[in-house]
Amino acid sequence: MTYTVVLRPEPEGEFTVIVPALPGCFSRGRTVMECLQNAQEAIECYLESMAQHGEEFPVEGDEVTISTENLTEALIFRVSVAGVEALVA
Repeated sequence: MTYTVVLRPEPEGEFTVIVPALPGCFSRGRTVMECLQNAQEAIECYLESMAQHGEEFPVEGDEVTISTENLTEALIFRVSVAGVEALVA
């Protein structure tokens, strides 16, 4: 599974990481690489919680809408999460 992540620079030099397809799934990091690793872990934990509650995983399509409200600059990436299908079984 693959999800879009948005890295929003913060004034203190870190980034806030947001996963638009997973409401409430976010993280932080000091570098882009750290953010992407933290995002992958946050997504895995989020999906694991959904699986434990019997909820279906949101599937992101080819086109993603990202709200630009209060967003003056951002980095956008796609993060792949392997093995989450096993959580549904």
